[in-house]
Amino acid sequence: MASCYYKSSSFCSILVVVVLGVLVGFAGRSSAQLSTNFYSKSCPKVFSTVKSVVQSAISKENRMGASLLRLHFHDCFVNGCDGSILLDDTSSFTGEKTAGPNNNSVRGFEVIDKIKSQVEKACPGVVSCADIVAIAARDSVDILGGPSWAVKLGRRDAKTASIGAANSGLPPPTSSLDNLITMFKSLGLSKRDMVALSGSHTIGKARCTVFRPRIYNETNIDASFAKTRQNSCPKTPGSGDNNLAPLDTQTPNSFDPKYFQNLINKKGLLHSDQVLFNGGSTDSLVKTYSASAATFYSDFAKAMIKMGDIKPLTGSQGEIRKNCRRPN
Repeated sequence: MASCYYKSSSFCSILVVVVLGVLVGFAGRSSAQLSTNFYSKSCPKVFSTVKSVVQSAISKENRMGASLLRLHFHDCFVNGCDGSILLDDTSSFTGEKTAGPNNNSVRGFEVIDKIKSQVEKACPGVVSCADIVAIAARDSVDILGGPSWAVKLGRRDAKTASIGAANSGLPPPTSSLDNLITMFKSLGLSKRDMVALSGSHTIGKARCTVFRPRIYNETNIDASFAKTRQNSCPKTPGSGDNNLAPLDTQTPNSFDPKYFQNLINKKGLLHSDQVLFNGGSTDSLVKTYSASAATFYSDFAKAMIKMGDIKPLTGSQGEIRKNCRRPN
């Protein structure tokens, strides 16, 4: 550290404390090491390579865009954005894929494998699986008509995974509004971030077993909407559990604010969707986003960047996996 040339020793002491405090602050926020141009020299083709594979996957199946976006959520919410969700079970740990919120639900792993294969051909051993997931999520939203944003990169890959953390760290579809606010806040995400990120349910589908209690037991639901959903989701558990329904019935394959309009009309498919508009503190945000795509897109992009900053491994932490499904 440079010498202090001021005559006052007390000022020097304060200056040293302040500088140390700033340095410690940066050391504690590894997200500060992420940057949008991290691969500009080491892998300049990473963005075009990822987007090409994502575009092809979505062309084959629109739903894949939502699946890739969800992969990023479920990765970041469990011990940070470290690619741990991609790991298969090993003899030393049970991965996150079979955790309650992920089992028979989270998908898109083959697309990530294909992207990784293509990226490895372009620049071997450089780009992490965690970063590939982050870029693929952004590209999926963009391709389906939503906003784009500059993805911060430089994450490294975890060498292990935790089924326990996945079981406890992901908000269930039965969540109350308070539960959602608290869970997102614990990860540094505000109430506004939470509502904006919930808007990702403008694309994708959910299984009958997840929304059955809402369409049969709840009263803050449009009757005709509930009836339509009941037609393909029998009341008896174990019957039709895996039958799918779109989270947004209006435009299920377009990233737009229609999700929020559905909530106002009591057509949220999941309990955790409808609680955002049910006489609580987030009603006004739902109204704002339903009326303004620009505001929703802007807030969603900001929230995605914040979410991507959750506890990344950087520097010498973790590794750059050669195969996204297993540690090196």
